[in-house]
Amino acid sequence: MSLNLYKKKRNFKTTPEPSGELKPSQESRFVVQKHKATHLHYDFRLELDGALKSWAVPKEPPTEPGIRRLAVAVEDHPVDYISFEGTIPKGEYGAGTVQIWDRGTFDLKERTEKVLSFILHGNKLQGDYRLVNFKEKNWLLFRVNPKK
Repeated sequence: MSLNLYKKKRNFKTTPEPSGELKPSQESRFVVQKHKATHLHYDFRLELDGALKSWAVPKEPPTEPGIRRLAVAVEDHPVDYISFEGTIPKGEYGAGTVQIWDRGTFDLKERTEKVLSFILHGNKLQGDYRLVNFKEKNWLLFRVNPKK
């Protein structure tokens, strides 16, 4: 795990984003940031291995079972990004406004190369969720039907 790609894409003299370092932690937090860049999307981030594993979700993350959303894996972000809100200046990578849409904690249930399974405890996102890899950087994010 490395933040090299994250740092390579940014000029920290001009962007308010945190430069950050890997920070191993016992916490299991998540954040969803609404990002009004070239196209509106939602950045879904899970705190794992000292960084935020990150996916760009073109549509609002699902709050109900049965809805699947494309989630494109992007570079890992520093844990400090979990509280970032602000405007990334024009001309910078990801230029636009970032605001926190939801945040909370999660319980990791399963982690393989192709599947992440977790229970979210957020304000908007609550319940059993999966991220399933189906092609290179392309994943599906969905809420699992509760067992009856």
